[in-house]
Amino acid sequence: MAMTYDRTAIPDRDIPRASSAIFQHLLDTYASETNKVISVWREFTVQDLSFRPHLRSSTVHDIFKHQLLSERRFVGEFLGTPEPPASQILPDKETPEEFAKRMRQLASPRLNFFAKQSEAWWLEEVRFFDVQRERIWVFWRRILHTAHHRTQLTVYLRLLEKSVPATYAPTADVIWDGADPTHSVEAASRK
Repeated sequence: MAMTYDRTAIPDRDIPRASSAIFQHLLDTYASETNKVISVWREFTVQDLSFRPHLRSSTVHDIFKHQLLSERRFVGEFLGTPEPPASQILPDKETPEEFAKRMRQLASPRLNFFAKQSEAWWLEEVRFFDVQRERIWVFWRRILHTAHHRTQLTVYLRLLEKSVPATYAPTADVIWDGADPTHSVEAASRK
C-alpha cells in the first residue's frame, strides 16, 4: 500500500544509503516519520497554535516546540549526533510552516550522520537518562515518542474540525485506491 502526500519534506531520493544494508530501515523510518509529523503540522494555522483540548493539555505550540527540542536532546545527548546548540533549534518565526521547515532542516544532517554508522556503533550501550541502553533502542524509543506527539496533534486536528492526513493508513479525510482499513474479521483473515 503506497501512500502519497501532497508535499513530501524528505523524498526517497534524499534518503542516504546506510553503510550496512541491515540498518537502511532506520534511515527510511526516520525520514518517513519526519514526513508524517510535517504533514500533520502543516494542517495547523497560526491561529491554532494556542489550542488545547483541556487546561491540563499542551497547546499545539507547546507540542511543536517539545518535538524539536526533545528530539535534539535524544539524538544529540543520547545518540551522539552533532547538533546545533539548543538555543538555535526553534525557528525564528514560530508559525506551523516555519516549524515544519525547521524540522526538515534538522532531520537531513541526522540522516547523513546515521547512514555512516557501523553495527558496533548502533549496538553500543549509551546513557539514556538514568539507565544504559543500546543506541538502536534509544533510536526506536525516539521514533515512538515522536509518534505519540503526532497522534496527539491528529486528535487536536479532529477536534478543530480540520482534515487529518494519512500517516500509516487512510483516515476519514484521506483514502486511495487499494487502501483497506481492515474493519472486518473477513479483512483481518486475509493471507
